[in-house]
Amino acid sequence: MGEREGNRRYDYETKLAAVRDHVEHGLTKAEVMEKYRIAGPTPLERWCREYRSGGPDALRPKPKGRPKGAKSKPRPAPTREQLLEEENAYLKARVAYLEKVDALLAWRSATGTER
Repeated sequence: MGEREGNRRYDYETKLAAVRDHVEHGLTKAEVMEKYRIAGPTPLERWCREYRSGGPDALRPKPKGRPKGAKSKPRPAPTREQLLEEENAYLKARVAYLEKVDALLAWRSATGTER
C-alpha cells in the first residue's frame, strides 16, 4: 500500500501560482498537481472556486481562533449616593431575613416543636 500524505499546508504563493496556471494558462488539473506536488484534486478545485469568487486575496490564510472583542470600558467609580443605596438594600434584606428567623423561632416555641 502507498503511503498517504497527511493534511499538507500550502503557502499563499503556491496556491496562487497553481490556480493561475490552471485558470489563466490552461494547464490541466493533473499537470498543475504534478508541477506543484499537490496531493489531490480537491484542494486545487477549492482554491479555483475561491479565486473565481474572491480574487487572489481569497487564497490568503484565514485568521485562527476567536476574534478579539472590544475592550469594555472601566466602570466609573460609584457615587456616594449609589454606595448608600446599595448599603440600604443590603440592610433591608438582612432585616427581612432576621425577621423571618425570629418569626420561625417564635412559631416553634409556641407550637412546642423542636428539631
